[in-house]
Amino acid sequence: MSTSYKVKFWEHRVRLDRRMPYMVRWTVAGKEFSESYLTKTQADGRKSVLIVAARAGEPFDTVQGLPVSELREPDVTTWYQHSRNYVKARWKGAPAKTRTTWADALASVTFEMVSSKAGMPDKRIVRRALYTWGFNVNRWEQEPPPDVEKALAWIARNSLLVSDLSEAKMMRRMLEAASVLLDGKKAAPSTVLRKRRILHHVLGRAVEDGLLSANPLPQIQWQPPDIDEEVDPEVVVNPEQAAALIAEVGRQGKVGPSLQAFFGCMYYAAMRPAEVVQLERARCVLPETGWGRLILNASSPRVGSSWTDDGASHDARGLKHRAAKATRPVPIPPELVALLRAHLERYGTAADGRVFQTGPGGFVQESTYGRIWKQARSAVLNEADQATSLARRPYDLRHACVSLWLNSGVDATEVARRAGHSVAVLLRVYAKCIHGGEDQANELISQRLGRNAAKAPPKGA
Repeated sequence: MSTSYKVKFWEHRVRLDRRMPYMVRWTVAGKEFSESYLTKTQADGRKSVLIVAARAGEPFDTVQGLPVSELREPDVTTWYQHSRNYVKARWKGAPAKTRTTWADALASVTFEMVSSKAGMPDKRIVRRALYTWGFNVNRWEQEPPPDVEKALAWIARNSLLVSDLSEAKMMRRMLEAASVLLDGKKAAPSTVLRKRRILHHVLGRAVEDGLLSANPLPQIQWQPPDIDEEVDPEVVVNPEQAAALIAEVGRQGKVGPSLQAFFGCMYYAAMRPAEVVQLERARCVLPETGWGRLILNASSPRVGSSWTDDGASHDARGLKHRAAKATRPVPIPPELVALLRAHLERYGTAADGRVFQTGPGGFVQESTYGRIWKQARSAVLNEADQATSLARRPYDLRHACVSLWLNSGVDATEVARRAGHSVAVLLRVYAKCIHGGEDQANELISQRLGRNAAKAPPKGA
């Protein structure tokens, strides 16, 4: 290695016509080197690091132009940079919703994975900057707002090295950060476990990249929170209540009538909202009488335009937990057939064939159907029921549908198929909503005891 102490720095060169317009320039033994950055703040930060190394008397490599310490350290990658590398490597082709979960998990811990909090901007600003820009690849080539740029620059300067995370205390700090909200309250158990799974994978990637010798997360004594996945029976409406609520939706102003069949799909076909908004007319079999059929093949969860590849607010995907081209045929009762036929006769379809649309042909928004549902619920339920969680969310209609199928004696395998669940998940999630099971079991036991009594020899024989 050839080194030199003759290091000279020049002013930045700015070329606004380039993607990375700010160029840091310096020479080592008369040989010119440069690095380009998106913002002036980033360029200033890099130049400061190089100047500190030169003033400390550190030799620079004459081939690469870098301080020797940067060449000798195999693990100079920071947690922030490694996390960004992880997101970038997995970004292409990933569902937009999955991208948001990565960003959420990483943003919730990264502002704690720092060497010092001196000069740290407000943590809410840092958290927002990390979520909306730091871990959103779609925005990396855009100029961030000043407060975001400042927060990210601070994180980049103070982020711990990945090698520092091998210490147990750092892993405990990470898990604690993943377990609380910004206001200090405990996060939901399912949220904590989801974040831990993501962080475990990110650290595993660090092992794969040679930044850590082993994943330190499993080595920590940590008690995962208990998760109650079962649906609370209190949220489940009966058929009469469901029909009354859906009818009341049709009386809610100009928008309500266009959403009756929307809510009907959730209750009578156990459809997820993201599946309903993507339902196409061509996949609806709606006879004049009797049962019909929906052939579901797609969903479009709303995630925000900055997370999708095409800039749309909804991310068109295949069915949840299914292969990309999988379909799910769902028989539908005459009640839903009638709702859909009436809806199509009155409103037609969107230009792309979707059954449900806003006035301009866009996707039905959560804010809209959530508001209408809240109004209908207030009109139908009495004060006592309104104070409970009964049908508090539109999604509870799906729970009510699955519960109805199970309580009607439909085989669990068929219920799981129609709802798009595995049988194991179905029985675990809806265990408390299967009414009548105890009475049936008692009857079977009584019958068996009765048979045994009949076969028993008479007393004294």
